[in-house]
Amino acid sequence: MTHDAARQPYRYVRTPLTEPDWRRLPGWRHVTAAEWRDARWQRAHCVKNVRELREVYGALIGDRFYTDLAEDTARFATMSMLLPPQMLNTMAPGGEPDTDALYADPVRSYMLPVASDRDPEWPSHPLAERDSLHEADMWVTEGLTHRYPTKVLAELVSTCPQYCGHCTRMDLVGNSTPQVAKNRLVLRPADRQEQILDYLKRTPGVRDVVVSGGDVANVPWPRLESFLARLLELPSIRDIRLATKALIGIPQHWLQPEVLAGMERVADTAASRAVNLAVHTHANHTNSVTPLVAEAARALLDAGVRDVRNQGVLMRGVNDTPAALLDLCFALQGEANILPYYFYMCDMIPNAEHWRTSLAEARALQESIMGYLPGYATPRIVCDVPFVGKRWVHQAVSYDRERGTSLWAKDYRVTGEDPDGGFAYHDPIRALPESGRRWWRANHGGVRE
Repeated sequence: MTHDAARQPYRYVRTPLTEPDWRRLPGWRHVTAAEWRDARWQRAHCVKNVRELREVYGALIGDRFYTDLAEDTARFATMSMLLPPQMLNTMAPGGEPDTDALYADPVRSYMLPVASDRDPEWPSHPLAERDSLHEADMWVTEGLTHRYPTKVLAELVSTCPQYCGHCTRMDLVGNSTPQVAKNRLVLRPADRQEQILDYLKRTPGVRDVVVSGGDVANVPWPRLESFLARLLELPSIRDIRLATKALIGIPQHWLQPEVLAGMERVADTAASRAVNLAVHTHANHTNSVTPLVAEAARALLDAGVRDVRNQGVLMRGVNDTPAALLDLCFALQGEANILPYYFYMCDMIPNAEHWRTSLAEARALQESIMGYLPGYATPRIVCDVPFVGKRWVHQAVSYDRERGTSLWAKDYRVTGEDPDGGFAYHDPIRALPESGRRWWRANHGGVRE
């Protein structure tokens, strides 16, 4: 039997990664290749406001976009602007003025949101929360979330090298915005690490530590290496995962000789103690996966890291079609040595309704991508349920499609007890039938201006 690829719902074509030419943008016209590969140059030239964005784009983008962006900053943004040149370079435009192309760009939509992106009636779900996963409620010491029986999340810093508009930790991470006065870590970094390590020494049932923040790329390397060395001294620890968006946003950081030499030392120690060391990153669209990203991932693997894995977020207009999701997975797996791992449904944080997909849409996407990638590289789409944790999208105990409410259960206890019926997650209201939208309007009210 002949396999007719043209009639498949998705047609795979190997596509080489590309690094857009940053010199097409007026503000970077004279930036050399050596400067572009310099992590310090990348950090020093991050775009932090409308004025700096204008300096990069010049006349390529019209005033309409800048006005829209300024309005979003004033009315909706939960994250301050912080865009590394590497990340900004993966967005439109090309060499000609094209405001519409920037509006339509999928990476732009979550890295540089504008007011016209937001849902006009429900910019926030009425049950949205700043700390939507209640991670701080499960802190056993500052910055250490113990949500699962054998796993913890260690937040070493509250900053990142880039700020994503949909950040699940918008309550803590980054600078305050007109909408959100951020919470703050209060302990000195050294004291926070001491308390984290002390808890882990006293809790040998924990075997798996995700080291995050913020982003581990914002922890000075000597401090991070010292923490990891002490973590590796604990015989109970069998898995360590380093969480970093910088592999996508500033791959130059992970290509620095001193960082790679340190990673090799850490990886050697982990291997000698049979501890699994992995790096987890965050790519949401194939355009952000470039040759520099692939080079950095390969360098980490060559240094001895066991796996480099991707944990993306499922977002409307970015990767919510089978083609967009599979294109990204093939770029990661086939071209960049990054294993597609999870795609989280976007969390119920304020002003995120325009990004979120319904549980039904997530289930359909999971089914549509099966059979194309190797089984070990087929990502699982998960819902991160408050007080529960990650659940495959087909694991809901019940699902009211009219009102968009799903209930979820867990079979372990860390804190508290299950509420009657399970823990709730809610679809975006715009995705509901009109009867469901009427129910939410009647019971919670919409936002009309």
